Amino acid sequence: MRPDMRVALAQIRSTTDPAANLGLVREYTQRAADAGASLVLFPEATMCRLGVPLAEVAEPLDGPWADGVREVAQRAGIVVVAGMFCPSGDGRITNTLLATGPGVDARYDKIHLYDAFGFTESKTVAAGREPVVISVDGVTVGLTLCYDIRFPELYVELAERGAELITVHASWGTGPGKLDQWTLLARARAIDTTSVVAAVGQAYPGDEIAALGPTGVGGSIVASALGEVLVSAGADPEVLVYDIDLEAARKARETVAVMSNRSGVAHLRRAESLG
Repeated sequence: MRPDMRVALAQIRSTTDPAANLGLVREYTQRAADAGASLVLFPEATMCRLGVPLAEVAEPLDGPWADGVREVAQRAGIVVVAGMFCPSGDGRITNTLLATGPGVDARYDKIHLYDAFGFTESKTVAAGREPVVISVDGVTVGLTLCYDIRFPELYVELAERGAELITVHASWGTGPGKLDQWTLLARARAIDTTSVVAAVGQAYPGDEIAALGPTGVGGSIVASALGEVLVSAGADPEVLVYDIDLEAARKARETVAVMSNRSGVAHLRRAESLG
């Protein structure tokens, strides 16, 4: 197994135009590939920012927007993970991650919906049911979306499935303490699982758009398996490129041993919560 992995976090500012946002995916993916990354992470709602009716832009996973992302990944030769929206079949949509690139073509539908802070995502979004891991250059990577980060049992399940790197893709809401919570939660999920957590968010869109809902605060972060902040972003669009030391993460998992020491009760509660 490889000792390190170069990952890029593309902290973009999505618009309401999927075609323009696909252009951002193309631009930032090329920047990541030029920097030598094998994996580039884009935020939740890469396809179209939140705060507008999303059913109007939702497309199936074999539609033109997703195929455009596949073409970008193929041309760049790296794995791309980006947030989009798909019809759910019941009149709602799914909040979906598309993961595509060399040896990878997978989807993850957000399990934990944002029925909090005055919002009711479940009215328009159908929940996913299945945790998802992918393999990038022999490294197992777990995928999560935004509000998922508040539910440690999902992260433990991904680690149980072999994830050494767990990604979070968010369009985080603004408000008192929210950016601090984002950073703290990413570090906590890393500590819970002795996994590296790479959490990428939408850049801050300005006060007018931010008032419409959870449209981004920036603050993308990579947290070590011991919860240390390895690299972080400000509020504006940027690409973070970081070499993850997988050997250090594996040593932390052996030393701290929280995964091997989990009790039967913890396993039972996790299985119940995941349905």
